[in-house]
Amino acid sequence: MESGKKISVVVPCFNEEESLTTFNQTLIRYLPENYHYEIIYVNDGSQDHTLQVILTLAQSNPAIKYISFSRNFGHQNALKAGYDFATGDCAISLDADLQHPPDVIPELISKWEEGFEIVNTLRNDHQSISFAKKTSSRIFYLIMRKLSDVNIENGMADFRLIDKKVLKQLKLFNENYLFFRGIIPWMGFRQTVIPFTANERFAGTTKYTFRKMLKFATTGVTAFSVKPLRLSIYLGSVIAFLSFLYGLYAAYVHLFTDRAVTGWTSVIFSVLFIGGINLLMLGIIGEYLGKLFIENKRRPNYLISETNIE
Repeated sequence: MESGKKISVVVPCFNEEESLTTFNQTLIRYLPENYHYEIIYVNDGSQDHTLQVILTLAQSNPAIKYISFSRNFGHQNALKAGYDFATGDCAISLDADLQHPPDVIPELISKWEEGFEIVNTLRNDHQSISFAKKTSSRIFYLIMRKLSDVNIENGMADFRLIDKKVLKQLKLFNENYLFFRGIIPWMGFRQTVIPFTANERFAGTTKYTFRKMLKFATTGVTAFSVKPLRLSIYLGSVIAFLSFLYGLYAAYVHLFTDRAVTGWTSVIFSVLFIGGINLLMLGIIGEYLGKLFIENKRRPNYLISETNIE
C-alpha cells in the first residue's frame, strides 16, 4: 500500500435505500488495494430509510463517513458538502444508483496517476433510455454550449475524479447556484475525459423530474453567461428596426395611396408579439435579479443535521 495515499469517494444520496447496500459492496470491490480510502455518503434529506442504511454501513466499516442534511438541498449542494469534507489525495464523485459504474474507477485513478488533475467522464446512455430523454439531453448540452462561456461536451456527468490541488480551490466556491458540470471545465488544470456506458438504475426511480431538469438547465445557463441578457438587446434592436420599416410603409400607404384600410388584425398581432417578447425579456432579467438577491443573502449551501466526521 502506498504510504499516506488516500482516495475520497463522495456519494450524494436521495431516497436510495434499496440500492445502497449493493452499491457499497460493488464500490469497495473496485477501490484499489494499494490506497487507503474513505467513503462519504451525503444524505440529501431523504424521506425513506436511506440514513438508517448509511448508519448501518458506517458501523461495520470505519472508513465510511456520512453527512446528513437537515432537508433536501439538491444534488449539487450534496456534492459540495462531500468535496468540502473530503481529505483524500483525490476525490471521486458518483451516484448511488449504480448508473455510474464503479468498475470505471480504476481507469479514473490510472489517468490521475499519469498526471491528470481532473478526470471527467462522458456518459453514453444505456439502450433502455427513451428517445425523448436522449434528445432532451442533447438539446440541453447544445443550449449550454451556445449560451454559456464554457465548453460542456455532450454527456458530461458528475462522475469524475479531481486532485487534492483542485479540491482545495473548489472548496473556495460559495455561490448558491452551483453547477459543477460548468465549474469544472472553467477551472482549467490538466483535464482528460473517459467515456462510459451508463447502467440501468439498480432500484427506485429517477430523481430528476422534467421540472428539476429544467431548473438545472436554467441554473447552468444563467450561472455561466450573460448571453441571455444580450439576447434582449438583439431582439429589441431587430423589433425596433422592423417597426421603423413598418412605420415607413404605413406612412407611404396613408400619404400616397388610397389603400389605407382601418383594421385590427395587424394591430393585435403587433401588440401580442411585442408584448410576448417584452414578457420573455423581463423574465430573463428577473431570473438574473433573483439570483443576485439570493446570492447577496450569503446563506450557506447546506445545513448539516448529523454527521460522524469530526
